[in-house]
Amino acid sequence: MLYLVPFWIAFLVGILVGWAWKPKWAELLTQKLSSVVSKSLEFSLPSPSSITSTSVVNEGCSSAITEEDLKHLCQLVEMRDGGPTWMHMMDRSTPNMSYQAWRRDPKTGPPQYRSRTVFENATARIVRDFFWDDEFRPKWDDMLAYSATIEECSTTGTMVVQWIRKFPFFCSDREYIIGRRIWEVDGSYYCVTKGVTCASVPRRNKPRRVDLYYSSWYIRAVESRRGNGQLTACEVLLFHHEDMGIPWEIAKLGVRQGMWGTVKKIEPGLCAYQKERESLASLSQSAYMAQVNTKISMEYLISLESNEDLSRSDVDSTSENPLAQNISRALIYGGLIVLACSLDHGALSKTFIFGMGRKLTDRGNRPS
Repeated sequence: MLYLVPFWIAFLVGILVGWAWKPKWAELLTQKLSSVVSKSLEFSLPSPSSITSTSVVNEGCSSAITEEDLKHLCQLVEMRDGGPTWMHMMDRSTPNMSYQAWRRDPKTGPPQYRSRTVFENATARIVRDFFWDDEFRPKWDDMLAYSATIEECSTTGTMVVQWIRKFPFFCSDREYIIGRRIWEVDGSYYCVTKGVTCASVPRRNKPRRVDLYYSSWYIRAVESRRGNGQLTACEVLLFHHEDMGIPWEIAKLGVRQGMWGTVKKIEPGLCAYQKERESLASLSQSAYMAQVNTKISMEYLISLESNEDLSRSDVDSTSENPLAQNISRALIYGGLIVLACSLDHGALSKTFIFGMGRKLTDRGNRPS
């Protein structure tokens, strides 16, 4: 330490003296470097055109989500979409929330997920607003790094929003351009959100854009599990799938291991949202847009479905096949080996990846 202190003092003095006497070519080089850094930051951050004020109304986005999307969500809710059997994944609960999850693997496309969540002491309206409120979401969803409203329609309530989400070490951040709209049927809500195209937000190399994205809810009031006969609870049926550009087996294991940790943050987030709504007179813009719904009758909804006669999708009450889980873990570990071998950052990175792979497979061996 006695030798290092004089060294650092001399180093700092040398920098100050050199900077005071710097030649003209050094000043020009500094200006060029500053310009390059400034431009690179402009490209890495969302462009100003994508951060459209939420007060701007654009009627042209009303066609982003159509009645065909409503019909498809209704078929998923009624389990008449003609898809494969849903395999049971999880059944967890807290004092004020119960949660069940299923997964199925279509012949083409990424894995699909179905979940049923029941919140005690919550109305369907407040839960609808809660999931739509992008301004409040970061308080309970730590994966949402950025959000902006691109377009909105005051007539139908349709919105086009931009999200950037954070993911674990094996997956870089992802960008989403999401269209969303809500239909109300007798106090229940069909909430459709899916990936859409948007010419006003140019595609960038980073973060990578997720084009195939679907995440939609059916929200309704249900009887409390406390058996009081009152409709004081709220049921949410969620249907979700996306293609993030990583191997689906790796994605499946990541979802399985992180699902409950993510879901259990929702209930305290909803409680905080209820308290905030009780104390504030004004709504955020996205929560306001959640209340602009397209109201239809049950008869009209049934008429949409009557045009197609698809086979019923079954739900398997048993858990996933243990052999399939073991094969998945083997594929995950093999994928991590390939990833480690493809890196050229020394032994530390490879040791870290192998260690994480071993941790994931060990956790996968535990009962859920």
